[in-house]
Amino acid sequence: MFHKEGTKTILLGIIFTSIVLLLADNFIEAAGLKMLVQLFALAILIIILQFFRNPKRTVIINENHILAPVDGKVVVIEEVFESEYFKDKRLQVSIFMSPINVHVTRYGLSGLVKFSKYHPGKFLVAWHPKASEENERTTIVIENKTFGEVLYRQIAGALARRIVNYAEEGMQVVQGTDAGFIKFGSRVDIFFPLGTPINVVLNQKAIGGKTIIATKG
Repeated sequence: MFHKEGTKTILLGIIFTSIVLLLADNFIEAAGLKMLVQLFALAILIIILQFFRNPKRTVIINENHILAPVDGKVVVIEEVFESEYFKDKRLQVSIFMSPINVHVTRYGLSGLVKFSKYHPGKFLVAWHPKASEENERTTIVIENKTFGEVLYRQIAGALARRIVNYAEEGMQVVQGTDAGFIKFGSRVDIFFPLGTPINVVLNQKAIGGKTIIATKG
């Protein structure tokens, strides 16, 4: 199963691969070179397909859990000052997504979208300390009856050139459903109220819609 955001890219990839295979078959006489060119074209298509994969996951909805919004590695767990929306101290958990990770963003909790804003910006490497404030990003705040307001931020990386965000202010969203897509390496930051029990540790692998990031109650 592939994500709808990849439809155009996958179609172009199939067309490109088909043309290369046909041209190589008809115009390259050297068997070794022909095979090399065809394998290269097929490899490009496989990379495109794996990048836009969208594995279906059964999500057990639980108001006392916040699930990982993306696949990746936990790279930050610390108390920080959140300056855009809360303007106070929050507990931040960041998940870094490499180009080989699934890049679907899922809602980590159910609730009402209170805030959703896109920010154009730079394309620093996603783990750069200033990426959260200077890179292209979207900020989304969801109000949940158990946790209150929780903010998550989709951040573009050095390779990412498009962030897709489905959250709109006033929407009611459901835990585990698609929230967007980030193309190529990137990061997601989640900001919790201070004192929220965190269930992950640094360098832990997180699975979107499965790994429990935080609990309450």
